[in-house]
Amino acid sequence: MDKAQDLDTLALVTAERLARGHVGVAVAVVADGQVAHAAAGTTGRADGTPGADTLFEIGSVTKTFTTLCLARMAVAGTVELDEPLARLLPEGTAVPSRDGQEITLRHLATHTSGLPRLPKGMMLRALLRPRTPDPYAGCTADVLLSGLARTRLGSAPGGRVRYSNLGAGLLGLALARRAGSTYGQLVTTQVCAPLGMSATGVAADATRPGRLAQGHDSRRRPTAPWNLADLAGAGGLRSSAADLVSYVRAQLDCGGPAELAEAVRLTRQVEHRDNRFSWMHLGWRAHRLHPRQGAHVQIWHNGGTGGFASFVGFDPETGTAAIVLSNTQRPVDAPGFDLLRTLQDRAASRGARPGGR
Repeated sequence: MDKAQDLDTLALVTAERLARGHVGVAVAVVADGQVAHAAAGTTGRADGTPGADTLFEIGSVTKTFTTLCLARMAVAGTVELDEPLARLLPEGTAVPSRDGQEITLRHLATHTSGLPRLPKGMMLRALLRPRTPDPYAGCTADVLLSGLARTRLGSAPGGRVRYSNLGAGLLGLALARRAGSTYGQLVTTQVCAPLGMSATGVAADATRPGRLAQGHDSRRRPTAPWNLADLAGAGGLRSSAADLVSYVRAQLDCGGPAELAEAVRLTRQVEHRDNRFSWMHLGWRAHRLHPRQGAHVQIWHNGGTGGFASFVGFDPETGTAAIVLSNTQRPVDAPGFDLLRTLQDRAASRGARPGGR
């Protein structure tokens, strides 16, 4: 079996494994400078099996696009990583602080702002209306900033990692304001256009190639799409396996235009350590496997909405990446990590050696 067939088989095995519990899945792998795609199940529509160009809601994988926009704007001098969030919001906006520490853009991008996971009052609304089809639909800028003024931080900014959709959404909102654009326009200009990712965006419409798959809940029932309003920077993008291959290739080799490559490097130069084996980059989570598991680095993010699940992981040391997209609200993390580790082991056995850290 040659390398290309080997990759095709690995992708297909993962897709077929997931299809037992998911309506439809699309899988892509990158290794040895080659790419393989596989799909299984259906899109939930009359057009059958998903393909490399089928659009999926990618949920929180969006956060890595938001932080890459931050890095690009920092490289260009439009913002500074340690600039206070308050400077990018409307004058008079009350932004909480703690122990004399203001929230900065770096804090938002590394989930160290101390902000809660959800906007003020959203948990109560979710409890009172558990079957709301799109729980984030009401997250307009006015609602978010009004709630921010009444929010207390759980820890001082720059301290511990506290995962926050609110923080990531505010980062996207703030960057778009500084750029004088919408969040969707910001991502297109800063990330998608330079990488040729024509299918990726906030809206799935006739101007984009590919068709949005029908989402399904964990019981495989059709769900309504999620539109995160002005919290889009936390999870509002749709993308395809083909577009995400372009995205991870830029992550692996810092490719694309020079200014984008510099921004990718900046996202990884920033680290906030959880412990010896795991840390946060700008937007990306990362960990190093135990030596008995190959000591590989896995840089990754997952995502989930009311009808979709996603996983994107890669390892610059071995030049490998795994992408898993599903139109069912059931996690795909475990198969994604398994696929990535298989690719890493395979690369290591052919001479790529994990570096120390």
